[in-house]
Parts: sequence; C-alpha cells; structure tokens
Amino acid sequence: MTKIAVPTREDRVDDHFGHCAYYTIFTVNEKQILDQESLPSPEGCGCKSNIASTLHEKGVTLMLAGNMGEGAKNKLREQGITVIRGCSGAVTELIHRYLQGAVVDSGIACLHHDCP
Repeated sequence: MTKIAVPTREDRVDDHFGHCAYYTIFTVNEKQILDQESLPSPEGCGCKSNIASTLHEKGVTLMLAGNMGEGAKNKLREQGITVIRGCSGAVTELIHRYLQGAVVDSGIACLHHDCP
C-alpha cells in the first residue's frame, strides 16, 4: 500500500501546494483506491509550515502536486516524500491516471511564492 497526498481546493488539484485549502490523502495499492481522507492545510506558506512532517507521520510517501518551489520539494524529500509536479484536474481522476502509469513529473518548479 502507498499513501499519496494531493494539494486540493474544491476536489481539484490546487495549482500551488503551499496555498491549498486541504490535502487529500489516498491509500492505494497497485490498482485501486483503498481509502481517502482530508487533512486541513496549516496557516501560511506550505514550505514554512510543519506539513511535510505531518504528512510523513501519516505515512505519505508521494505527493502529486500542481506547482511547487524547490524549497518545498526539498522539505518534502527530507521527510521521505517523493514529489511529482505538473498535475491538474479532479483529484480522484488524477489518482486513477497515476495508477495507470500516466502521470510524470513536469520538472518545472515555481520560482517565487506569487506564482499562479
């Protein structure tokens, strides 16, 4: 089983991890979603909060994100969480695409906190 976190706003991938409304955490196996829960986003910017350690404590090992700066990506990596950037759309559909092997990292990082 794998736990995957997705920065979310209104059941869609939020464009910027650090400003999302909440994180949707999926528990999956190789082929299906086994469980889904929501975790409220802490106040302030994600890279300056304790969200990386909180996600780690919940067993998250992968984050599928819209956009994220290198600092935030590094904080998540320090907690053993791999990040795939460039994700979009409805979060449940995204997880199904991931399970089908159709999600890859865009390699593009947000260069400042005001990016869309």
